Amino acid sequence: MRPRPGTPDGPSISPACSVVVIPARYQSTRLPGKPLEVIAGRPMIQHVYERATRARLADAVVVATDDERIREAVEGFGGHVWLTRPDHRTGSDRAAEVAAGLACDVVVNLQGDEPLIEPAAIDEAIAPLLADAGLRMTTLCRRIDEPGTLADPDVVKVVRALNGDALYFSRAPIPFARAASDGEPLGWKHIGLYAYRRDVLLRFTRLQPGPLERRESLEQLRALEHGLAIRVVETGYDSVGVDTPADLERVRRLAAGGPGAGL
Repeated sequence: MRPRPGTPDGPSISPACSVVVIPARYQSTRLPGKPLEVIAGRPMIQHVYERATRARLADAVVVATDDERIREAVEGFGGHVWLTRPDHRTGSDRAAEVAAGLACDVVVNLQGDEPLIEPAAIDEAIAPLLADAGLRMTTLCRRIDEPGTLADPDVVKVVRALNGDALYFSRAPIPFARAASDGEPLGWKHIGLYAYRRDVLLRFTRLQPGPLERRESLEQLRALEHGLAIRVVETGYDSVGVDTPADLERVRRLAAGGPGAGL
């Protein structure tokens, strides 16, 4: 049965709440079943969930999945879970299905393969929306000081306007440095954690992908192509996502006592 907010199966949600939704699917191309991979004695999805619950500005946390194995795992550790349709193309679409059934203000889309997520990073994404009613959507970035990172197409870069809104996201090394800029980083790495006004997330997932999104394969470009401003907040947190078996082993080593694991 699909848990409903405000029932014994779901968290109690009020219109002023900030809710973290964690999309989690079993059929990952490069690492099938990764939300259930065990790290330090607990499934990956449990690490993500428990860290999200430690964010001070998050009022509730819900896992969104279409897989009964993930649902059972989340219920097994006492988490809230929402069974979604199986035909969603993206995690944003899955998060939007949950958001459509909630009466909340802010929805955070936190990927289910971020077992090292810092609770403070979630707060950094939520805080601007609570402080400024005019903001519609936020995400995070981290400074780049290594040329190799700037050139890596697997690292998404972002350039910002003076007010902090995103101008563009790209896999290319942007901005191009025609002249040296003392004290400035080489660029900014995009950290793929998003916070939305609920209505903006629902609107975003109804929009059609544009040519830039299709060309770069970056979903956030859809917002810019349709005129949705994204406030980009600098963070000291660096993403350690799990996409491949090598990533999983790296995280397991960190969990076994590596520096900065905190698991």
